[in-house]
Amino acid sequence: MSEVCGSAVVISLKDGTDTYRVVGGLRTKSISINAEGVDVTNSDSAGRWRHYLDECGIRSASISGEGPFNDSDLGQGAAVAAVMSNQIRDAKLLIPGFGTFEGPWKITQLELSGEYNDAVMFNQTYESAGEIVFTGE
Repeated sequence: MSEVCGSAVVISLKDGTDTYRVVGGLRTKSISINAEGVDVTNSDSAGRWRHYLDECGIRSASISGEGPFNDSDLGQGAAVAAVMSNQIRDAKLLIPGFGTFEGPWKITQLELSGEYNDAVMFNQTYESAGEIVFTGE
């Protein structure tokens, strides 16, 4: 895989009508994938090194994005609606040339902020709420 321009990364969110809406205007987008370990270290562990149980533990993922707020952006509107209705929605994050992470997500944080001499900013965090499927390109 060659280098990819960061602006090509896309977060899309279903808007409640089964239609994916690109969450536009985001300057930064990221995904964090976590695999919680199950520590089974005991007094017999070799050299007293920590020992994890293979293929065990909770997996989770987080998506975040930040950029200028646009009240006519359908993706940003879908995110606001999902938070206000406290609903889990399907979403996906596409990294061109690498693949797509897709599944059910809970938007756990949505922040609108504004500085005196700057644009209103839109910040969001999604937490996995079920199985996240990765489809490579």
